Amino acid sequence: MNRRLLEVCVEDPRGIAAAVAGGADRIELCAALDVGGLTPPASLVRAAALAPVPVHLLARPRAGGFVYDAAERALVADDIRTAAEAGLAGVVIGASTADGALDAATLAAWIALARDLGAARGRPLSLTLHRAFDLTPDLPAALEIAVALGFDRILTSGGMPRAADALAMLARLVERAGDEIIVLAGSGVSPATLPAILTSGVREVHASCRRATAEQNPALVRFGFGASTAKITDVRVVADLAAMLSDERT
Repeated sequence: MNRRLLEVCVEDPRGIAAAVAGGADRIELCAALDVGGLTPPASLVRAAALAPVPVHLLARPRAGGFVYDAAERALVADDIRTAAEAGLAGVVIGASTADGALDAATLAAWIALARDLGAARGRPLSLTLHRAFDLTPDLPAALEIAVALGFDRILTSGGMPRAADALAMLARLVERAGDEIIVLAGSGVSPATLPAILTSGVREVHASCRRATAEQNPALVRFGFGASTAKITDVRVVADLAAMLSDERT
């Protein structure tokens, strides 16, 4: 039986600490999780490099869609260099064409760069295709493109906003992926939804494990420096998911 893994996406040092303490197998490092995650600052990348678990950097230069111009493509390339130079284990990338298909040419260029950087440091960068995949018009066909490009895994909710609502598609993707690529199920993963998601056969799951917390300083809200509620990575949720997966870990 394949070993199941828990990846936790975090956006600050407290999130890194909570993910590690709760038993996460891997961290996806981001900023701005409320808009699906953006590239984290270099200072956070350096801090995350000290974590005792593998860390993958999300390279996404802005919110919104995944059709990138030349300047934005250059930013992602530089983010890949940042991840390699910091000693992170991998990168999470994605790009689309105007019709929603995967931008294979852009992805191939980034992957070639990642491979060159991995070879230079003597350790490859793991490559995850992010949820730009979920916007493609034909997910199984996009999976084949991801395999051909050389991705190690695809982060996907099965083409729906929440993974638990796309179990049939997730199962289809897992079957089609075989041993060629890993299907990493994400979006809406929680202790309540995990059992159903695992019925699809996924080997890895991705969750934010966040909970809302009240802003303690009203002045920060009044001046626009904070929201009335914030979200923090909850070590208990991480631990709950890790425990639920533990029977599958060998």
